[in-house]
Amino acid sequence: MKRTAHLCAAMLALLLVAAGRAGTADEPANPKGIPAMTIHDFTAKGRNGTSLDLASLKGKVLLVVNTATGCGFTPQYEGLEKLHAKYHARGLEILDFPCDQFGHQAPGSDDEIHSFCALKYNTTFDQLAKIEVNGPGADPIYVFLKAARPKDDAPESEIAGLRALLAKHGLQGATAPGDIEWNFTKFLVDRDGNVVKRFHPTTTPETIDAEIEPLLGSGK
Repeated sequence: MKRTAHLCAAMLALLLVAAGRAGTADEPANPKGIPAMTIHDFTAKGRNGTSLDLASLKGKVLLVVNTATGCGFTPQYEGLEKLHAKYHARGLEILDFPCDQFGHQAPGSDDEIHSFCALKYNTTFDQLAKIEVNGPGADPIYVFLKAARPKDDAPESEIAGLRALLAKHGLQGATAPGDIEWNFTKFLVDRDGNVVKRFHPTTTPETIDAEIEPLLGSGK
């Protein structure tokens, strides 16, 4: 029953995103009056059985990241913490979703992952519960994010380069169109809950800094 409910939620997310995108220049985007879905329509699984209603983050700029503690990109935690320290007071929230789907590089429990990040990278933003981001078990939040932005904002050569590197080591990330490529794919969400950019795992938090500043503006 839980799996069925999970799949139904994921399918609903896709249908509503599609409804929000439908229409032409001569036709309203939502001809049947269905409101376009935003990230604020979802609830995230927190650590220790808690939950986070993303509607509580309305008015915030969000950086959503699928992370792993044993990845070559794990040092990006340092850059993420710098962004948090720099912009949190102005309205930036980092949503850190550990995921063990890529190379089994996030094997610990939710609390172990949180402790590792706090001790090694001095993170002050919280980690959410471990989830899946690809395949039939993908969390509905990631079904929504991938539908909103099906492709990383990166040159094809950069995307191909990571795939070649993974293949060289017998690893594979994305297997279907729109899939998350690997750990540390990042989604930038504006204050209204709309996904505005999807960054490749090789795109560093330092690079994203310039994309965050305009969305924050003078704050609310």
